[in-house]
Amino acid sequence: MRKVRWGVIGLGWFGEHHCAALSGIPNVELHSLCTRTEERLAELAGRFGVPRTFTDYHEMLADPDLDAVSITTHWRDHATPALAALAAGKHVFCEKPMASTIEECQAMVGAAREADGHFMVGHICRFNPRYALAQREIREGKIGRVVSMYARRNIPGTRSAVTLRKIGPIVADGVHDMDLMMWMTGARPVSVYARGVFERNLPNPDVAWSMFEFDNGAIGVLENAWFLMGHGAVRIDERLEIIGTEGSAHVQESAPSLLVIDRDGPAFPDTTYWPQVRGITAGALRDELRYFADCIQTGTAPDVISPEESMAAVTACLAAEESLHTGAKIDL
Repeated sequence: MRKVRWGVIGLGWFGEHHCAALSGIPNVELHSLCTRTEERLAELAGRFGVPRTFTDYHEMLADPDLDAVSITTHWRDHATPALAALAAGKHVFCEKPMASTIEECQAMVGAAREADGHFMVGHICRFNPRYALAQREIREGKIGRVVSMYARRNIPGTRSAVTLRKIGPIVADGVHDMDLMMWMTGARPVSVYARGVFERNLPNPDVAWSMFEFDNGAIGVLENAWFLMGHGAVRIDERLEIIGTEGSAHVQESAPSLLVIDRDGPAFPDTTYWPQVRGITAGALRDELRYFADCIQTGTAPDVISPEESMAAVTACLAAEESLHTGAKIDL
């Protein structure tokens, strides 16, 4: 069986992570790269040995040898290349958040239903084994009826200032945990009330809290504080707690099992999402891309997450962002 010939559209920091992960997957060939910045294009093409480069994704998508693409552009630019790729008959792996508006999400869902190729949004946490095991236990009824959910996904302020000029913390990071809450329980949010703290006078808040009511009667809270002190010592403070009538489930990723101390102090290198092992990117990112490649090779539609589920997570988080900025409770 021949390898899946894969291209990457958008070569920011996460596009680079995709290149590294794809390069280490046995049944994938990193076939082509696309970005408008020629220096960046040449840099990554040289590093990963990619022969085909483009500054226009339309030209890239016209290549009949190309099977699949990763959309790793800015989230506001996901929809247009994704729709073009589906129309060109390619398989499309789109990074989260799915798109920046509900209308764009709806267009992508509709196109995916009609397309010959597969479409999947990269909700990487579903490929984190700890979350996957928690989901299995909850869906098997081990903790009874879910009544309370709490998630935090906090990062240092030194890493967030640039990002907060482009996207809010709820839809950027809270979308992970909203997706997890819906995935683990099967419930859907029906209303949200959110508040934020604008400490640095940026377009989006440094701290955001969102409280959701779900259709099963449960309450869910998202905490997204992008204002933590520290540099290398704290990469992310990531936790999830789900309480049921007969038990509870707890996932904690805030302090991974690897601690490294050097002249700059303590640090916790990532061991879950895209760790480097023997020069190859391992972890959840490679696992989800490998899963999508396997689906392409076997002709099996991806079922770990559907386009409709990805749209539901964005819809909920956009409503929370609206509540935060207006001060009003929003019905979904």
